[in-house]
Amino acid sequence: MSNSRLAAELTAEFFGTLVILTLGTGVVASVALFGTGVPGEIVNGGTTNINLAWGLAVMFGVFVAGKTSGAHLNPAVTLALAIFRGFSWVKVLPYIFAQLTGAFAGAALVFLNYREAFQRFDPGLEKSAGVFATFPAFPAAPMAGFVDQVIGTALLLFLVLAVTDHENAPPPPGLTPLFIGLIVVAIGMGFGPMHGYAINPARDLGPRLFTALAGFRNNGLTDGTGIFWVPLIAPFLGGIIGAGVYDFGFRRFLR
Repeated sequence: MSNSRLAAELTAEFFGTLVILTLGTGVVASVALFGTGVPGEIVNGGTTNINLAWGLAVMFGVFVAGKTSGAHLNPAVTLALAIFRGFSWVKVLPYIFAQLTGAFAGAALVFLNYREAFQRFDPGLEKSAGVFATFPAFPAAPMAGFVDQVIGTALLLFLVLAVTDHENAPPPPGLTPLFIGLIVVAIGMGFGPMHGYAINPARDLGPRLFTALAGFRNNGLTDGTGIFWVPLIAPFLGGIIGAGVYDFGFRRFLR
């Protein structure tokens, strides 16, 4: 593969992931920063807006990157496709880097847009890192969040592979991004509360790195809590499980 082709794919992964994080964290900022000022209280449309917007964000991200790179937009997807679909191992780390930097840039754009609102809502940046990164409902029980992320990402890969499998019953041409977005909406509704359904290591780590560099205090990365490892590690495991279950427990019967 030529360097120009790989550069095009990485550019697509960067901008596709940037779109997801800009729209996704943008809606979280909208519902969190324009409410009562009570830490952790979600208003202005609440979780319904958040779930729908993340699904739309993924849909548009897939539209952006789909033709050029296949629209992985998620390191867990890239790893699973390398293991089960013959995706080149040489491209795994470059893809993940593009996804991570795209997620970081998307978070930075949202902060730039909402900077005045952050200054009014949380002048010390002590309670609003959750706009960008995910946090557990039960910090004292990290394995509960870990299991949640494994199951959520397993569902994501299982369903994405089902939707995109030409041996199965794929959507009409051009509608695949819509169905992938709807998968994310469904996972958000069913698995959102426990750990914010990151189901994507880049989606969580990129913005979390931004919060650490931007001076957010309780960011789960530099505050000593170590929260970051759950949405970083669990989705990789869940993605492998979901893809494996689809291939060995279901797909073989389609042939």
